[in-house]
Amino acid sequence: MRLSVILAFLALSASSALAQQPRPATCSRDIFQNEAGFRQQQARLAAVASADQATQCRAYREHVAYLQKSRSVFAACQAGAERERNVSEMDGDLVNYRALIANRCGGR
Repeated sequence: MRLSVILAFLALSASSALAQQPRPATCSRDIFQNEAGFRQQQARLAAVASADQATQCRAYREHVAYLQKSRSVFAACQAGAERERNVSEMDGDLVNYRALIANRCGGR
């Protein structure tokens, strides 16, 4: 009985260690810049809300590039539920903005 408890503990410890991948040393800075970038992106999108279509499309494409970078930061620098939530949100936003570009910008 004790052996099975010890083996279960060792298996849990091993899977926990595998789940915790080493994070880049720049994560604190990257997360901070991600948050600042989000505020900048929101301001840029708001600024082009009444602009011509070409300007809007350019802003949407830039936003997609930001979302891809942001997703990478969350994936590399966060763990657990927070990581899953943020990566999932970025994935959803990427799908939405790519559809918007395809519909309003001719996919270009």
